[in-house]
Amino acid sequence: MATKQLAIGVVISLQTIAGLLGNFCLVYHFLFLHFTGGRFRSTDLILKHMASANLLLFLSKGIPDTLTAFGLKIFFSDVGCKFIFYIHRMGRDVSMGTTCILSIFQVIMISPSGSRLAELKVKAPRYMGISNILCWILTMMLNILVPFHITNRINNTITLSNIDHGYCYALNCCKITKSLYVPIVLLHDGIYLVLMVWASGSMVFILHRHRQRVQYIHRNNQSPRTSPETAATQSILVMMCFFISLWTLSGTLHICLAVFNNPSFWLKNTAALITACFPAVSPYILMIHDSRVPQICFH
Repeated sequence: MATKQLAIGVVISLQTIAGLLGNFCLVYHFLFLHFTGGRFRSTDLILKHMASANLLLFLSKGIPDTLTAFGLKIFFSDVGCKFIFYIHRMGRDVSMGTTCILSIFQVIMISPSGSRLAELKVKAPRYMGISNILCWILTMMLNILVPFHITNRINNTITLSNIDHGYCYALNCCKITKSLYVPIVLLHDGIYLVLMVWASGSMVFILHRHRQRVQYIHRNNQSPRTSPETAATQSILVMMCFFISLWTLSGTLHICLAVFNNPSFWLKNTAALITACFPAVSPYILMIHDSRVPQICFH
């Protein structure tokens, strides 16, 4: 086995294990709250959908990629290949969509009274469920073309135009398909990223205004500690930069895979690693900042 293939196999396996463990723990956390009568928050429904999408992403692609990277031969039928890649793409897009919904919901709930968004505070929780369902339906419709350019490796002629994933082939799309697929991906990811930037920027602005209003409280406090408003603002900025940079890079790499013929070994594996990075890390970030989770687990 080549050194580069072994290195990629180790990284993918660690990422897959971390992603599965983190998202399973998040799901278990919600099940534990349900059966013990724990206190649920309004955002928990969104997080349930996010964790489910993340699990689909790792189960559909993370495990086969890990086994293939270590040189194990996996044989899927043509239907199996189409199903795996469709589920993977759907998991990626739903994870991105639910993160966007979570940000929009948060900015509505912290908006000050008197603002336009404050009028939605009562209505927002009612539409949370339908928003998540619409996210799944929209993702299923947008990715309907994915199975048409995925096939298995059995009795398939290897050509330079095919992307070999080790267990399935991604067939090179014709120019007409590319001209449709690439703009759809750009529009889909672009809308989510723009909404995420707006929501995160609005939260930072609202918290900054709140900090200015209570400045007289902190003025007499000589402690070098960071104020709660500043800490919250910094946390939002970190999450925003982390999310936007990863998903922008992921979308760019997936467009390169769709456009370029015979993409390199590093391009294929880097795209897979970047796509799974945020779903692997996000459950730990959420649980660390959740006071209902015993913090001894993270020390």
